Amino acid sequence: MTQEKKRLSFWQIWNMSFGFLGIQFGFALQGGFMSRIFQTLGADKDAIPFLWIAAPLTGLLVQPIVGYLSDRTWHPKYGRRKPFFFIGAVLSTVALFFAPYSSALWMAAGALWILDASINISMEPFRALVADKLPDSQRSYGFVVQTLIIGIGTWVASNLPWMMTQLGVPNTAVEGVVPDSVKYAFGIGALVLFASILYTILTTDEYPPEDMEEFEREKAAKKGIFSGLEEIFRNISTMPPVMKKLGLVQFFSWFAFFTMWSFATPAITEHIFGATDTTSEAYNNAADSVGNYLGTYGLVSMFYALILSFIASKIQINRKLLHLVSLIAGGIGFILIYYITEPWMLHLCFSLVGIAWASILSMPYAMLSGSVEPKKMGVYMGIFNMFIVIPQIIAALGGVNFLYKLLFGEAVINTMLLAGTLLILAGLSNLLITDRKATHD
Repeated sequence: MTQEKKRLSFWQIWNMSFGFLGIQFGFALQGGFMSRIFQTLGADKDAIPFLWIAAPLTGLLVQPIVGYLSDRTWHPKYGRRKPFFFIGAVLSTVALFFAPYSSALWMAAGALWILDASINISMEPFRALVADKLPDSQRSYGFVVQTLIIGIGTWVASNLPWMMTQLGVPNTAVEGVVPDSVKYAFGIGALVLFASILYTILTTDEYPPEDMEEFEREKAAKKGIFSGLEEIFRNISTMPPVMKKLGLVQFFSWFAFFTMWSFATPAITEHIFGATDTTSEAYNNAADSVGNYLGTYGLVSMFYALILSFIASKIQINRKLLHLVSLIAGGIGFILIYYITEPWMLHLCFSLVGIAWASILSMPYAMLSGSVEPKKMGVYMGIFNMFIVIPQIIAALGGVNFLYKLLFGEAVINTMLLAGTLLILAGLSNLLITDRKATHD
């Protein structure tokens, strides 16, 4: 018997998604400033993508396993997804706090690996929780509210080093040492990450499995790691057609954003500000500014998600067309970075990127959730993450360096042209999705 799910209020959906604020603090600090840390510790620009490789590799392994395990977890007091929220929060908090204190490249790369693995433990169960708790008619609304919270986290976290500098915290240091402004920012981010996830745990209840007897039988019959891996691979081989088509959209989208996270700091500090010496005040001021511009895409994604949340709560939306237009807008934003002549224009460029980011964090999950069995929501959300991490792995193993030099030339700013081209291809790939259940509420 299918369990009737009640429509939830905005604030109930807000509470169950609030932990994403902390998760995004972690991702925004990681995405905005790990390349800065790598450069400070002596990394060559072309080596930066390879130093990032541990993050997507970890997601490839962790998320399907965590999704599978959370589908098979139930406790009357602690629920199904919440135990994973808590474990991930504790580990992420520790890793985020210590990352900027790395004294060697291998330590920074290791810190990034631990941080990303820990955040992944919490993140996919949050995606599954929306599908667990909300009726089909509120799925788009729920994922958009998550995106609203993510936008807030992206904007605040991306600006933290700049804010610390404005408060008088030094943003320069001797060669090979990360500035105090970045260390303070990561420390604040660690506290926000833990507190926000704890808030969701304390304010949100979960539904029990629809058929507890069947749940217990399946749980008892499928014990051991090999049984779990076998089921994960079986679900990969039988994934819904919509998921495969969304995979192509995700591939181009996340290749583009990985390119931005890896190269935005070296590309913009060099091309726009003419600063390359990581010990100089000019470079560190420029790097703070890059964080500020990256914050713009988070801020715009927040407002775009706010508009979408209002629209999705009132009328039916065409998810496919909305995602198509949003991704193309973001692609144009990346391409414009190459052509601007004044730094302030970067706010316009990243505003367009923010439109794409808001859509990436909501529409694919809303389209997928209508095509997946509820009892397999966690494992499929984890498997869906493969289409996020595989392009990042390819990019980290030399894909970015090869493509931007082949297509556009040696200058590092050409990475933004590559990101824009890929995001436009991602938008056009939405035309392959024809299942009305996926494209409409």
